[in-house]
Amino acid sequence: MDNNRELYIGLTGIMATGKGESAKILKKLGFNYISLSDIVRTEASKKKRTVTREEMQDIGNMLREKEGEGVLAKMVREKISKSKQNKWVIDGIRNPAEVIELKKLDSFFLIGLTTPLYTIINRIKKRKRDTDTGDEIEAKKRIERERGIGESKHGQQVEKCLHMADFTVKNNKTIKDLESNILRILNIIGEKNGK
Repeated sequence: MDNNRELYIGLTGIMATGKGESAKILKKLGFNYISLSDIVRTEASKKKRTVTREEMQDIGNMLREKEGEGVLAKMVREKISKSKQNKWVIDGIRNPAEVIELKKLDSFFLIGLTTPLYTIINRIKKRKRDTDTGDEIEAKKRIERERGIGESKHGQQVEKCLHMADFTVKNNKTIKDLESNILRILNIIGEKNGK
């Protein structure tokens, strides 16, 4: 793939489906990393304490309600546009308006990551992040919320974002399999874009 061509890869999927691992793979291939969640984390840092995943979701929802559903993506798109870098992986896409906003970038492709629920639960238990508090019942509630169940249009709507994906990866095997899938997608994109 031509390193001088612009290419923007977006990642969507509920928690623990492999977005972070996919981003690591793309970073190794020379992509710069940015996440819509970084904007939410900046806002959350004003609280001067560790916030839960639910509070992070609430802050994201509040920003979308106040500034419009695509605000996080718009801020990321503006940062990218000011940059001299032309290859980016964009993580943390959770609302359809964010996808629409990012599609304003030439050569933007959205990868949706999916994983069976039992695998997600096991991954959450293993990774032990500060924001992954509670038991399995709590984890399932957070997953439902991320999917968009019971959420307003300002909320997380990952299920809808997955339906907007240009490519879908079922990430239920090894990291090596995930890497193979990412490379396959990049090859397809390269062929579409005339390498």
